[in-house]
Amino acid sequence: MEQTEHTMAHHTGPLAGYEARHFLWSVSDDGKVATITLNRPERKNPLTFDSYAELRDLFRSLSYASDIKTVVITGSGGNFCSGGDVHEIIGPLTKMGMPQLLEFTRMTGDLVKAMRNCPQPIVAAVDGVCAGAGAILAMASDLRLGSPETRTAFLFARVGLAGCDMGACAILPRIIGQGRAAELFYTGRAMSADEGLAWGFFNALHPSAEVLEAAQTLAGRIAAGPTFAHGMTKKAMHQEWSMGVDEAIEAEAQAQAICMQTQDFRRAYEAFVAKQKPVFEGD
Repeated sequence: MEQTEHTMAHHTGPLAGYEARHFLWSVSDDGKVATITLNRPERKNPLTFDSYAELRDLFRSLSYASDIKTVVITGSGGNFCSGGDVHEIIGPLTKMGMPQLLEFTRMTGDLVKAMRNCPQPIVAAVDGVCAGAGAILAMASDLRLGSPETRTAFLFARVGLAGCDMGACAILPRIIGQGRAAELFYTGRAMSADEGLAWGFFNALHPSAEVLEAAQTLAGRIAAGPTFAHGMTKKAMHQEWSMGVDEAIEAEAQAQAICMQTQDFRRAYEAFVAKQKPVFEGD
């Protein structure tokens, strides 16, 4: 398990020049939209101990990035992610003791925490197989675009495990509803693309050849908005799950008052007065 101890330094500054080791990393021409591509197409892009840990560290570092405003996560070769690699993860797990197993499950959970805690909205571009930990990556994103060929399976029960993996029992019911989530968890069956769209898991479906471009376009549109305020929105949506309504209203009052002191708020007002479209800069 020593592979999971690789840690990326948390620094405040640009991440555009980041050199990924276990997946692909690219940044749009304007430097605002980063794309993470899981890139083991011959195996349908499974995760390994190393890629889990690097993704966790990267999303943690995105909290300090001064340039990246939105993130797209996708897979290569017509599939999103087939989950944990059977040979490189599942096999070794069967030989580990409880302390090592708990170290691993906490590490994978930390990836979801990092995705939920980074201020950048995350758009998942999902095609083909989206299973196990891959389904968790899509679930932990803020927005999801799929293709008609997408099959999403929280298949943990099929490998003798509980459906409660990496926060799934807390997050998925909030996206698609308790009863639908329960069916997917207990049966391990794949959710079709049409079901995913009708149930609210996917925001839209696009042809396979267009889903990544659609996700990057959506991410670019979000990145052109008031990104400081977007970060506040993401934080509020995450934190308010555990709040009562009165506490949530107070938290939003404080968040909005903070946003009212940003330059983007002033820019929007001045553009409205001048009958122009505001150009946001994220400060």
